[in-house]
Amino acid sequence: MNPISFDHTNFDAAIVDLDGTMVDTLGDFAASLNRMLDDLSLPHVAPAAIETMVGKGSEHLIHSALVHVLPPADADAKARALFGRAWERYQHHYLAINGRHSAVYAGVIDGLKALRASGLRLACLTNKPTSFAKPLLVDKGLDGFFELVFGGDAFERKKPDPLPLLKTCEALGTAPSRTLMIGDSSNDARAARAAGCPVVLVTYGYNHGEPVRGVDADGFVDSLAELVPVTGR
Repeated sequence: MNPISFDHTNFDAAIVDLDGTMVDTLGDFAASLNRMLDDLSLPHVAPAAIETMVGKGSEHLIHSALVHVLPPADADAKARALFGRAWERYQHHYLAINGRHSAVYAGVIDGLKALRASGLRLACLTNKPTSFAKPLLVDKGLDGFFELVFGGDAFERKKPDPLPLLKTCEALGTAPSRTLMIGDSSNDARAARAAGCPVVLVTYGYNHGEPVRGVDADGFVDSLAELVPVTGR
């Protein structure tokens, strides 16, 4: 990405994704899903497989995990039949361990400090349920950076639909063209493109098992600490 794009005078706000962008939550997903599967007397799913399922919301994650461990014949139908019980058990376990098996990525704190210091308003927008996202931000000491936090249940549709970004820009009172989306996957990039937001992706997150540099984005960073002001505001 051309360094001039990091001139923060080009932006009024930034919308930041959570899982895979600020916090490595794969351990939380694995622990919660496998405890859920224990409750359903089903085999565990490996973290490497879970990583390809993350990013489209908890409903998609649970369904994908069920399909993965069920016998192939009619796995999708069986997963739908089990979903209600699975969702209840997953919520129970996730809320109990939320943050216990996760860690803030290196450079996140410095990057958020730089964004705030340059005058940008910050919102966290994730497909994770709000009841999971807000306690996680508090647990990791990240909540103080954000004036708004929206989970995947905050709006009628989730990323990659542009609606959550448009609604977040509306809540911030900023134009999409001056609101930077910072994420880790094609979900974030596709939502940003459709909403008219510039988008930067981190290279270390969960992009459904696909190379993130193949995604249509305005730039890529190996750390949020690279998002430092080129000039003062």
